[in-house]
Amino acid sequence: MSYQIEKLEHNMAKLTIEVAAEEFDKAVDQAYNKQKNRINVPGFRKGKAPRKMIEKLYGAGVFFEDAANIVIPKAYAEALKECEETIVSRPAIDVTQIEPGKPFIFTAEVALKPEVVLGEYKGLEVKEQNTEVTELEVQAEIDKEREKNSSMINVDDRAVENGDIIKLNFEGSVDGVPFDGGKAEDYPLTIGSGSFIPGFEDQLIGAKIGEDVEVKVTFPEEYHAENLKGKEAVFACKVNAIQVKQLPEADDEFAQDVSDFDTMAEYRADIEKKLAEKKEAAAKNAIEAAAVEKAAENAQMDIPEAMVEDQAAQMMDDFARRIQSQGISMDQYMQFTGMDAAKLAEAMKPDALKRIKNSLVLEAVAKAENIEITEAQVDAEIGRMAEQYKMEAAKIREIMGAEQIENMKKDLAVRAAAEIIRDSAKAVLKEEATEE
Repeated sequence: MSYQIEKLEHNMAKLTIEVAAEEFDKAVDQAYNKQKNRINVPGFRKGKAPRKMIEKLYGAGVFFEDAANIVIPKAYAEALKECEETIVSRPAIDVTQIEPGKPFIFTAEVALKPEVVLGEYKGLEVKEQNTEVTELEVQAEIDKEREKNSSMINVDDRAVENGDIIKLNFEGSVDGVPFDGGKAEDYPLTIGSGSFIPGFEDQLIGAKIGEDVEVKVTFPEEYHAENLKGKEAVFACKVNAIQVKQLPEADDEFAQDVSDFDTMAEYRADIEKKLAEKKEAAAKNAIEAAAVEKAAENAQMDIPEAMVEDQAAQMMDDFARRIQSQGISMDQYMQFTGMDAAKLAEAMKPDALKRIKNSLVLEAVAKAENIEITEAQVDAEIGRMAEQYKMEAAKIREIMGAEQIENMKKDLAVRAAAEIIRDSAKAVLKEEATEE
């Protein structure tokens, strides 16, 4: 294998990679051995026809595509090892020569890591963050805990009211014909939640248990089911049960039930302390993010489009994993939102570009500040991971290996660079202009 590199505009490059004819012929032979059992040749049992006979029957290039797929990954990987440039995108492959008895030649167009010219990155002005904890916020936390410890009380002496949780039988029809998904029994519905079509829940207010109620609604024009968009529907409904949520009193007894404190005053003070810590951490993160973004705006770099596309693709993969963990497939997400993969990737590009700029600037700051990560810092980070994963530090170090330890050092250096930018930033109050 040999290669040449040609620098292109905007930090792109083209690698021209040549594989010797003999090596490509070996790959053709591999492809033949893989496929021969699936090829019919008159006069031969399956898998017994010689390669030359198959090539004569189907053409000299019958195995070329599979052979190319065998050769390209290996040859490209070897070229990457020899190449002194830092490649930051997947290659766009183009085969330029594939002929019997001749070297196999292909090109790989790639993005190169851009050089960064730093601007100002210390003493940057960023918006001051509010860390004050209000009484309303403390009360909201207490109310959340009361909600968690609430109980459901059955009500049978009145009609449905807003806020009630009911068990409902319903069957929907359009023009007198029932439709798929329009029927349920003992469906739990919170009145006023907006879970159903607009107007549906309002028409159940005043209904009594066991009473038949006819609810008339119109499906929205943007409704996900094509056959129901904009259609008028009638739902035959019956309320089977009415329940209300009963919250515990916010007193000392409640504090003892949900915390390690004896009094409500102590419990409230602890909530206030934790909210303050949370707000301080959030403020620190917000100041860091804003300062790093400003440092990136002050820097100069030419980001290749292929690098942005790769970052957006990675973000899409991460997004797909997140929603799948919530039980939603990408196909379902696309259906619900009306998006497609191309639109979603395009929508992610601005954020992808921002992430790339921030990352490159932090690497450049780490270099400019001569940040060196010590073994003691590595040990501390591995110790933190060991505590998090309930493992021995030595085992984590063994699993990671030398390459991942080096990557950890780079990550720690970048983190230290972000702290330099953050700690030198000046948080100032930005007063909004008011119209007189």
